[in-house]
Parts: sequence; C-alpha cells; structure tokens
Amino acid sequence: MKAKKLWYKGYSINGEIEDYIAGEEYLLDLKIAKYDCIASIAHAKMLARIGILTPKEASKLGSSLNTIIKLLEQGKFEISKEDEDCHTAIENYLTKNLGQLGKKIHTGRSRNDQVLVALRLYSRENLTACISLAKKLTAAMLHFKGKYGSIELPGYTHTRKAMPSSVRLWTDAFIDAINDDISLLEATLMLINQSPLGTGAGYGSPIKLDREYTAKELGFSRIQVNPIYAQLSRGKFEATILHALSQVMLDLNRISAELIVFTMPEFGYYELPREFTTGSSMMPNKRNPDFLELMRAKYHIILGYEFQVQSLLANLPTGYNADLSLTKAPLIKGFEITSASLKIAALLFKNLRVNRQNCAKAMSDELYATSRAYDLVTKGVPFRDAYKKIADEYGKNV
Repeated sequence: MKAKKLWYKGYSINGEIEDYIAGEEYLLDLKIAKYDCIASIAHAKMLARIGILTPKEASKLGSSLNTIIKLLEQGKFEISKEDEDCHTAIENYLTKNLGQLGKKIHTGRSRNDQVLVALRLYSRENLTACISLAKKLTAAMLHFKGKYGSIELPGYTHTRKAMPSSVRLWTDAFIDAINDDISLLEATLMLINQSPLGTGAGYGSPIKLDREYTAKELGFSRIQVNPIYAQLSRGKFEATILHALSQVMLDLNRISAELIVFTMPEFGYYELPREFTTGSSMMPNKRNPDFLELMRAKYHIILGYEFQVQSLLANLPTGYNADLSLTKAPLIKGFEITSASLKIAALLFKNLRVNRQNCAKAMSDELYATSRAYDLVTKGVPFRDAYKKIADEYGKNV
C-alpha cells in the first residue's frame, strides 16, 4: 500500500511528475529525520501545555518519536519516494501505531516550519562539530610546530625565494587562519540559533502557540518573530553556513597546495608518510599525494555549493517556493565534505615530517639580501642607496 501524503485530497499524482518532484529529497531526509523527531517531541509537549493534547497523549507521542530515533540509529527506519519526505514518513508511522493520536501531531505546524527547524537543529549540531574538529586541527598543528618550529626554510613571494622563514612562522600563519575560521563558524552558529517552529507556512498559525516554550525546549537562544522572514531565512542561512565552510576549505586548500609543492622531491622540505600516498598503475616509481590534491579541489566544490544556494534564492517571491528544497543537498554535502577534510588535515599534521637537511640546503645567500640592506641602513645609509648597493652586488641575479 502506498504511503498517504500529508496533502492527500483523494487523487493520485502522475507517476513521472512524482519522480521528478521527489528527486533525492526523500533519501537526504534520512539525515535530518532525527531532528524532526526531536522538534516534534517539543511540539507535542507544547500542545499539551496549551491544552490541545493531554499530558498522556504528549507522552505517548514522545515515546513513539523516540522509538523512531532509535530505528533511525539502527538503519531500520525507511522513507519511501511515496512519502516525499521524513515529515510524512514520521507522521504516517505515528498514525499507524497510535491511530487518531498520530493525526494530532501536525496541529499548529506546516511542513515548512518542520523542515526549517529540523535543518536548523541539524546545522547547529554540525557547526558545533566543525568547530570542535577545527580546534583539534589547530592542536595538531601546535604539536607539529613544537616539534619542528625552529627549522628555517625559504619564504617565497611570486613563487621566488624572498626572505628567511621558518616552520614556526609557516605553521602559525595557518593556525591563525583556522582560528579566524572558528570565529566565523561561531558567529554563524549564533546567527542560525533562532527557532522558526510555529511560523507555519510563513504566515503563522490560527491558534496561539507557545513558541518561546518550544524554543527553550530545543535550546534556541531566541525565536524568529516574523513568520515571513522565517521562510526568507531558508537558503539565506544555508548560504551563510556554506560561506563559513568555504573559508575553512579555502585554508585547507592553501595548505594542501603548498604541501603538494614542498613535498616534491625537487623541494623536499616536508615529507609525507608512505601510507598517505598512492601509486601509479603504470609507473613503479610514483608516490602520489592524491589526498592533498582532493582536499585542494574540494574547496571549489564547497564554493560551488555556496554560489548554487545564493543563486537559487534570487528573484523568489516571499513565502515558500519549491526551489528552496534544492538548498538541502548542498548544505548536507557541504558539512560532510568539510568535516571529513578537517579530520584528514589533523591526521596530516600528526604525521607530517620536516627534512632538516633539505631546508638547510635551501637557505641560499639571496634570502639574506634584505637583511644586508637593512644592516647598511642601521649604519646611516639611506634605504634606497642601501637597496641599490645590495642589488648591484647580486647583479643579474636580482
């Protein structure tokens, strides 16, 4: 028997149209179904608080919703294409197991504010996880710096040797960058920590709901007061999250790009463990840094997701539009890529080695040209004259 849709009015939708509308939405919803259950438990408690449900009814609904969460954790809860989404699948489960009581859970809600709150809870948890992973990365980088920081290596501008640098200076630059990314993630977390539950389809609910109660139950810092803005924030918040994730991935991209070069045999400043590299199917001599190349590339994927969401929002009228459903996949995939990349980056710095000999060999004389010019400056020579004198000494090499 086909699952009954929440909007069922006595007719069946054309099969090809249904396939086109469904897309991968019902599969993606397995990622957020737990959060819909969590929000539904809070909603049931609120309905009891305002007299729509009895405390016993709210308790029964809460028990069944917790059962669904356990089934999801065990991989035993399915969402079919006919369900359309997790919200329908969950309500159908409740109705099947609780009868008429299951039909009461949707009181005062729309699928619009349901998906908003589920995504908000999902995003809040995943932003918190990314912040934790970023801090683990900086801890690994600090340990790496403590082990190798005193080693000098060339500093480059325009891909040419410029001035002396060190492993400490290089590592600290990226630690500072990741710390700024953490600040951006935290600011994004603060922004999205607003409860949309109770805003319905964007125009509120005919019955007076206790929105402050559900916000507190779900750990939100405040409610989104204007119901139209609650809908407008869908996609806007996802794009903001993806922007924060893209900044993380940009720094991982630059770390990867640099290490791809600096681990080349021609440089050899840094060394990757053998087990971090792959081989060639044809050339026996190859050890390839595939994971660094993929980390470098995945920044562009996240950036593409950000632009995709931003573009989907443009020119939409107020109120819900089905276009907004297409912002879910970029958000979920964005979190998955960034989380995995942060884990790999921390593993990298726990195992990355520095070749002292190659670094020392690379510290050639021209790196000290600026210091020599400033030695003359300290003796009273005007900087421009000192600059010219040192440049003349290097002749055609400068």
